[in-house]
Amino acid sequence: MNIQDAKQEIKNALRTYFRRDETGRYVFPAACQRPLLLMGPPGIGKTAVVAQAAAEAGVGLVSYTMTHHTRQSAIGLPHIETRDYQGTSVSVTSYTLSEIVASVYDCMERTGKGEGILFLDEINCVSETLAPTMLQFLQNKTFGNHKIPEGWLIVAAGNPPGYNRSAREFDVVTLDRVRQIDVAPELAAWMDYARQKRLHGAILSYLGVHEDHFYRVERRADGLSFVTARGWEDLSELLRGYESLDIPAAEAQIAQYLRNEDIARSFAGYFRLYEKYGTAYGIPEILDGSVDAAPYTAMGRQAPFDERIAVVNLILDYLDGQLIRYERTDRNATALHQALDTFKLFMKDRADMECLSDFIQSRREALRVKKEAGAISAQEEDAERWVLSRLAEYELTLKAVSVRDKAEGFLQIKALFQKEVAWRAELVKAVKAQLDRAFAFLTDCFGDGQEIILFMSALTRLERGMDFICLHGCEPYLRCSRRLLYREREQSLRDACREALGDDLL
Repeated sequence: MNIQDAKQEIKNALRTYFRRDETGRYVFPAACQRPLLLMGPPGIGKTAVVAQAAAEAGVGLVSYTMTHHTRQSAIGLPHIETRDYQGTSVSVTSYTLSEIVASVYDCMERTGKGEGILFLDEINCVSETLAPTMLQFLQNKTFGNHKIPEGWLIVAAGNPPGYNRSAREFDVVTLDRVRQIDVAPELAAWMDYARQKRLHGAILSYLGVHEDHFYRVERRADGLSFVTARGWEDLSELLRGYESLDIPAAEAQIAQYLRNEDIARSFAGYFRLYEKYGTAYGIPEILDGSVDAAPYTAMGRQAPFDERIAVVNLILDYLDGQLIRYERTDRNATALHQALDTFKLFMKDRADMECLSDFIQSRREALRVKKEAGAISAQEEDAERWVLSRLAEYELTLKAVSVRDKAEGFLQIKALFQKEVAWRAELVKAVKAQLDRAFAFLTDCFGDGQEIILFMSALTRLERGMDFICLHGCEPYLRCSRRLLYREREQSLRDACREALGDDLL
């Protein structure tokens, strides 16, 4: 199973385990809610997809790396209690609340989310003294005397012993109480994630040509050699950071992330070519329509395969940046529209436009509370901060012209908001034009070859790209889709005829 399928399994488990009946009780028996155990090689994104699943499902998340814990921190500290048994007082050893269980309750109190995921990483690499406790936990969902609260899915992750010397095998008794999901590195699934996260185009382009370099773990005479999905993602952040500061990235820095000498050297050479292609082709100028594309089209027609793939990814990278820009503008405009609707209700019982200041302050306080509770995403926070800045500008504008009347003030605010609507409309127009020019350039360069298929496939699988096209349309995309679909059907018909009649008759 690939990592994206594993994420879907986690989300499905949340929906299944925590389905309620008409009285509000959980339908799925607690004793049958088996923990999920993700087993797979290191660096393929097991930790990342658990966090993504929790965020997408809107539930809480408590995460622990178990190699850092002792038996005491997991089950709590012992203390003596006095109890009466059949009229006799006896001293009994009890335990304080487990740090891990306490973190679950803390998360519920902080976020207000009664359901969530308790994620325990490297669970099969714990110390000898903690191992029996972890087996008990997987079997009974308890640490010492303390049970995990109802409504929390347990997800654990580990590496097979072949990748980690300290890893141990689970016995049949334990495995019979968990749902083991074996996760394998798969480039196609990771590429979808990489495009959504906007990893560096050079990495996407390189792996499109060198699929076998995506994931590799080898033991050599001089030590361990490895390249992982985590390494590629972290390298992307370095390359983006270096580019923003005009710092060249050399093979020495790349080799710190790609711990395979041959792959690091190969990518370093490709990265230099990718930078050269980015300068030589002038992708932003072509897509903005500020230059004549004919000379670049001639270059593309003569280019070797790896250069063609680089050009496609350079275009995708630039378009993705523009789509992110549109997505942010659209999200901000929508949030501001909702805020103004709320303000219209807020001002009903107020005397004049001075109430705008109170409204802004109330939203600032609400944002602070949500942030402290961890109940707001980074995107939502950015949008709210932008809304607050716009509202503050509106307040200054009204004060500058001494508008206190509510009706007049709101009309002026609506007029100011229309400027945001107009800016969004202009951006939509610009992005549509860039998409049109991208299709025209690639078609002129490569016709209906595999390059346009790669471009179409990547754009189709890019969620923000399809959201834009579905909402605002893109005639070249639809035309190209129909053409490629016709080719696919024609090829299928030829294959069927060849199978039925034989090659000699076709």
